[in-house]
Amino acid sequence: MKRVLISSLAVCGLAMAAYLVRAADAPAPASIPPAEADAKARLEKSPRHGEWVDIKVPSMDKPMKAYVVYPERKDKAPVVVVIMEIYGLSDWIRATCDQLAADGFIAIGPDFVTGKGPNGAGSEAFTKDTVTRVVSGIPAAEVIADLNATRDYGLKLPSASGKSATVGFCWGGGMSFAYAAAQPDLNAAVVFYGTPPADEKLALVKAPVLGFYGGNDARVTATVAGTTATMKKLAKDYDPHVMDGAGHGFMRAHAPTDLPANSKAAEEAWPQVIKFLTDKTK
Repeated sequence: MKRVLISSLAVCGLAMAAYLVRAADAPAPASIPPAEADAKARLEKSPRHGEWVDIKVPSMDKPMKAYVVYPERKDKAPVVVVIMEIYGLSDWIRATCDQLAADGFIAIGPDFVTGKGPNGAGSEAFTKDTVTRVVSGIPAAEVIADLNATRDYGLKLPSASGKSATVGFCWGGGMSFAYAAAQPDLNAAVVFYGTPPADEKLALVKAPVLGFYGGNDARVTATVAGTTATMKKLAKDYDPHVMDGAGHGFMRAHAPTDLPANSKAAEEAWPQVIKFLTDKTK
């Protein structure tokens, strides 16, 4: 019995060693932005340099707050402006900036709510429920002015390569699409479950647009077919992906307690985002 037990342990040990060798050889899974509940912990553990900065906007009396995260790389990096959800500049948006920096980009998240809170405060002064009314009321022209100022700030950084892109989510997804129509020098735009601008605005888009939508997000995803047809007619570069079974906000809501298809959608979408941004900002 003792001899059999020793033999079994030896077999288990060999099997474990073989497993560890295979695990070491296998590629590590691609990192993606964390689920909302894990965002704060991701920020606290990040080895990258993130900081709050003031960005001067010509139409504002006071500077706009923004969160910038720098990649760890020797050469100059493209600038990606991260456009927040309707929930303001949250920890999740900041953690998404951190993930983009981990993927090699200078990521800047502007706080469009700057100065709209009590005593001139920004997103930090609101709850998730109350900030939605403020964000939804920001005029589109003001958002475009804020984005232009953010992009200009980023491109003037010594470590910037001169290339720029936007990534937006929900409300910010729509604004990312709108900015592609408003800023002819933008190199790329990523739209996560955001509605498109009017057809006459689509005609002004010069940057390639990559879109991701939830299969269960009836309101927003209903716009994809029409937008695809219009962009094709206009000979514009638009690549939409409808993620089967995923809901609205799947990049943020992909914890185990959320819709199961959200995790699959997030894991499939993010590597495509990074490849797209890398290719279009070379």
